Amino acid sequence: MTLRVLPLLVVAASLLSACEREQRSFTTPMPNAQPAASAPRMSDNQPALALPGGVKPPAGEGSPYENNAYAVAQGKHLYRWYNCSSCHANGGGSIGPALMDAEWRYGSEPAQIYQSIVQGRPNGMPSFGGHIPEDQVWQIVAYVRSMSGQLRKDVAPSRGDSMSTNEAENARRRETTKAEDMPPEQPTGGPQR
Repeated sequence: MTLRVLPLLVVAASLLSACEREQRSFTTPMPNAQPAASAPRMSDNQPALALPGGVKPPAGEGSPYENNAYAVAQGKHLYRWYNCSSCHANGGGSIGPALMDAEWRYGSEPAQIYQSIVQGRPNGMPSFGGHIPEDQVWQIVAYVRSMSGQLRKDVAPSRGDSMSTNEAENARRRETTKAEDMPPEQPTGGPQR
């Protein structure tokens, strides 16, 4: 009897040890932005009552959420909630540039996308710094990168039922992104009165 049970226990133990589950963190990670608001806003446009002063630049190049499927799904929800679709459509571009392709005007790295959201851009992108909490900005950054296939397939969210015409984020092939040659940005002055 024990000779038959022993191989089953060995197989069960090997299967359990080979199973790798995603570690989900439901707490906000340590801030990934510098403590001081030392970066200038690149756009006078802001989504609500204009906030004075600069914004916090990212502390490093990486995103704290790129390997967390829950956070990327939250980023997808926030992308819709903050109405990013009004300019970028569902990633295909409209008034704002497309987010699904290989052409990235200001760069496709997490810190560069964070800067675009927080500081804004002079050609129309509003400055959301101080209007969106930092952890939510990083979740949106992770979702935006998933749109062009920059995240692992098991982390990228699947297509929402309301967007049945687009290919799901976790089914897209990885785009080789490249930044356009742009002249250096000039910070804008404060709000115009």
